[in-house]
Amino acid sequence: MANVPQNPETTLIATFSGVHCTLDILRPHEGVIVLLFKGPDIGEFGDAPFRELATQLESGSPVEVFVDAREVPSASIDVSGEWASWMRSNRERIYRLNILCRSRFIELTANFVQRFTEFGPRMRIYTDEFAFDDALRTACGQTESGVQPQE
Repeated sequence: MANVPQNPETTLIATFSGVHCTLDILRPHEGVIVLLFKGPDIGEFGDAPFRELATQLESGSPVEVFVDAREVPSASIDVSGEWASWMRSNRERIYRLNILCRSRFIELTANFVQRFTEFGPRMRIYTDEFAFDDALRTACGQTESGVQPQE
């Protein structure tokens, strides 16, 4: 499970539950959104996650998105295409996209998404969960111990 920094700012925006998959959308820090998937995404949620994310992106300031797919063995081609299309149409509102892949299939899908969305170097694909969690902590302004640095 993602090591989403726990602090007073962390907000659970929405949870989508299906027979095969669960998706939690969290905001652990201003300007940071985490998509936490558990199980294979086969399209059970329809466009509900996209509608919810659209409200989160309306703030005007670009956000950093972390997609935690460490517990996702696979995703349907149709669903991967829908997420890629959504990411591409919102790439001006997302300044960096981080995806954690544990399965080789999801990693291949993420490589396709990187090319299709034209995120290029603004998209980081992780296979090391510790590096992903560290990047998430850094985005939230925390050190490895979870303590915010003194200014």
